[in-house]
Amino acid sequence: MLKWFPWVLSAVLALVLMVGLYLFGVRGSVAEGDDGRTAVLLSSAERNLVLSEMRGFLESVQEIIDAASRGDMKSAQQAALRVGRVDLKDLPPSLLRKLPIEVKTLGLDTHRKFYQLGKDIEAGLDRQKVLPRLAELMNNCVGCHAGYRLDVEPKGE
Repeated sequence: MLKWFPWVLSAVLALVLMVGLYLFGVRGSVAEGDDGRTAVLLSSAERNLVLSEMRGFLESVQEIIDAASRGDMKSAQQAALRVGRVDLKDLPPSLLRKLPIEVKTLGLDTHRKFYQLGKDIEAGLDRQKVLPRLAELMNNCVGCHAGYRLDVEPKGE
């Protein structure tokens, strides 16, 4: 019986690790929302941080549209690159644990698409091609807002 103990213990630990990774890395801290969307449960400070980032995306979209419409591609490039850069080490680990994998994936992809748009503008992307690229990028925003909302977690969590 003892010769099987290490294998059983290893299997149990692996299962606990997989469940933990799912709950904290994939599923996140979520609840069913009353509007059909998934409610992501965050502290007030975490929610404000995410909302601030989303406002930054929206401000950049407006700046890119305005600059491209005037032919000011340098300003469009700067607006795209400003939100395209992200450093995960600047984010609270608690926030990264609470966000579902889909939200993390959409957020990182949105940063990547803004960055790539800025680099493509720098490389000479025609201003007529900026709006279709921006429309494609905005699908991430629409998809995330359609499926998720940010709620303040109940006290004591």
